[in-house]
Amino acid sequence: MFTLSKLAIAVAAASMIVACGKKEEAAPAPAPATSPVAVPAESTVEVLHWWTAGGEAKSVAELKRIMQEKGHAWKDFAVAGGGGDNAMTVLKSRVVAGNPPAAAQIKGPAIQEWAAEGVLANLDETAKAENWDTLLPAVVADVMKYNGNYVAVPVNVHRVNWMWANAAVLKKAGVASAPKTWDEFFAAAEKVKKAGLIPVAHGGQNWQDFTTFESVALGVGGTDFYKEAFIKLDQKALTSATMTKALETFRKVKSYTDAAAPGRDWNLATAMVIQEKAAFQFMGDWAKGEFTAAGKAPGKDYICAAAPGTANAFTFNVDSFAMFKLKDATAQKAQGDLAAAIMGTEFQEVFNLNKGSIPVRLNMDMTKFDDCAKLSSEDFVATASTGGLVPSIAHEMAVPPAVSGAMKDAVSQFWNNDKMSVADGVSSIAKAAATR
Repeated sequence: MFTLSKLAIAVAAASMIVACGKKEEAAPAPAPATSPVAVPAESTVEVLHWWTAGGEAKSVAELKRIMQEKGHAWKDFAVAGGGGDNAMTVLKSRVVAGNPPAAAQIKGPAIQEWAAEGVLANLDETAKAENWDTLLPAVVADVMKYNGNYVAVPVNVHRVNWMWANAAVLKKAGVASAPKTWDEFFAAAEKVKKAGLIPVAHGGQNWQDFTTFESVALGVGGTDFYKEAFIKLDQKALTSATMTKALETFRKVKSYTDAAAPGRDWNLATAMVIQEKAAFQFMGDWAKGEFTAAGKAPGKDYICAAAPGTANAFTFNVDSFAMFKLKDATAQKAQGDLAAAIMGTEFQEVFNLNKGSIPVRLNMDMTKFDDCAKLSSEDFVATASTGGLVPSIAHEMAVPPAVSGAMKDAVSQFWNNDKMSVADGVSSIAKAAATR
């Protein structure tokens, strides 16, 4: 848990990032961080995000257009790079200085950490008017709430437990279809290896390791085990025989990767599948954008399927915007309109078509989406009612960032050290889960 007093220590360094490349006059003395901030009477909405390239940038432009049609001026506060880390550094300095933006891209348990500091606005009025409790699965809605009140709005849903496969490679290796169990997967991987190709394309970053690991653990142990181990962080589950089996399976997956994997970016691993150099990749649906950009068609050139053993589950990664407390009534009206626009069918369709994810609304028309997105949406809706919809721990949706960070490191240490015993791997991950 961060606190605003701790954030104040970083203000000087973060301010240098804000000021880089331009000269500004001295600012007035900052107001207390928890106090509502006065804004100009003009209906302007300032939005902090890190969507600065490709389809994401096009989607932001669409949101800007919608807000302008509603009579609001859009002030873009884009901070590129660092996967959002740079943006969070700048945001913290703004909040400490008593000058937060109207909205900022924040997700997962970090939303609750910000809300606990008393700086987020209550969106219940908009949520009630727009029927969010009906339109959102309860498990997703809960991520957007603090003490039962909406303080953030979801933009999309990424499915994390995907397995991508090159159809031509599988055919060459004599693999008839995408494997549905881990036993089937290893049999297929062996055939691919004998065909002289790489069974599993993988990159060498801890979040990629954990993305694969959580799919393995989910496939081995099921959703009940996943919830106990990766959401509740129950030590009994984390040190169980099921966790041992998950790590054994995880290590076996590694045996089918290539020696050049360490340090490789995820999109380069996807390119290996696209270029028929590798058969499989375990990655979220943002990988689909790479296939699309390469002119590949789902069902023909590549196969999208749930990771082995996870067909009845859905690990989600949801992008969202939290709204900060502002004093001016017109600014508050703009925030409400922004929240409504983000959840509106128009933006949900445009944004997710561009980004490769799916709408977070349960009642969306998926006609314009491809077959992988349609399958993802069907499974999203189905698992929302069966209990199989669970937050991705690898992508900061399940537990506080400090805990997931420690667990990522522990998983990567096991992945990268073939001499580490499975028992030691289990112990290391359980210890990391106890980080507070």
